[in-house]
Amino acid sequence: MGDFDGMVAIVTGASSGIGRAVAEHYAKGGARVIVSDVDDAGGEGTVERIREAGGEARYVRADVSKAEESEALVRAAVDAYGRLDIACNNAGIGGEQALTGDYTPEGWRRVTDVNLSGIFYCMRYEIQAMLEGGGGSIVNMASILGQVGFATAPAYVAAKHGVVGLTRTAAIEYASRGIRINVVGPGFIRTPMIEALENEPATHEMLLSLHPMGRLGESEEVAEVVGFLSSRRASFVTGAYYAVDGGYLAR
Repeated sequence: MGDFDGMVAIVTGASSGIGRAVAEHYAKGGARVIVSDVDDAGGEGTVERIREAGGEARYVRADVSKAEESEALVRAAVDAYGRLDIACNNAGIGGEQALTGDYTPEGWRRVTDVNLSGIFYCMRYEIQAMLEGGGGSIVNMASILGQVGFATAPAYVAAKHGVVGLTRTAAIEYASRGIRINVVGPGFIRTPMIEALENEPATHEMLLSLHPMGRLGESEEVAEVVGFLSSRRASFVTGAYYAVDGGYLAR
């Protein structure tokens, strides 16, 4: 038996990278997965990969920065499969890079709308569905930058710190009602967003130097931790922040 046999899962931002790896991990463990993103081709590609591996998945487009689309996403999962057991709120963007005094209000709003408000909107409706089903597990995707600062990324850092605080608050609120809520903080992971930076040798070497392991992480390594936190093996874990960072925060 798999960790997620008979369960229904939602993964946002699942068109590539960490989200795709998490969706495939859930499906491999026996879950029926709702794959969500705004990248239709990538999202459908994730569904195809899952089905080719023998799993069950379907794609639902949703812009998580909009409350009504987040609600519709959760409703689609319940309508399709009758329940919601696990969710990984992974959708996020990097946003512009600028010093705080130069950062545009539009850029600030866009990053916080997706990276923080998007997590809240998804959780709001996921929690309601899980309460109706008797419980569940939510894993939110933050970052190492949910624990430390990083110059030229004020909106991203603020949003990811907010995700950690939101996770801990909700975890306390619903611990006695059968819902566990945890947060994962990846370091720099080899995803399409980061691969673009690797084309610049100096930037690539700088990123490597930030991780004591001397390498970037892989999406599957993050998915393994998300999978553990989502499963019954983590039955006494809630409100926790798990870094997957090659030692970045230990420096």
